[in-house]
Amino acid sequence: MVTVPALWPPRKTLRSLTGHTDPATPADATVASPAYQQILAVFHAATAPMRAKDICRALGTGTTRKNTEGLRAKLKRLVARQILTEAEAGLVTLASPTPSP
Repeated sequence: MVTVPALWPPRKTLRSLTGHTDPATPADATVASPAYQQILAVFHAATAPMRAKDICRALGTGTTRKNTEGLRAKLKRLVARQILTEAEAGLVTLASPTPSP
């Protein structure tokens, strides 16, 4: 008897077998979430590095400590993934795109 998983592997397995990735979908699931996409949209519209409180204002969220610290944690994750860079302590901007070989 053949089991269903043997006939129908998950999408992730198919992608790993074929080497095909969808260019519209970020490879990192965290970055693909709507909250991170909103943060990145603010940076795409910005002309200068921004602080967490400025980004909170741009997103229309509160600027209390709770809001800015939560956003700061997200910014640190994006910096760690080299999507953003920290120009100075607390000032964050988009990372320079790396040239394709």
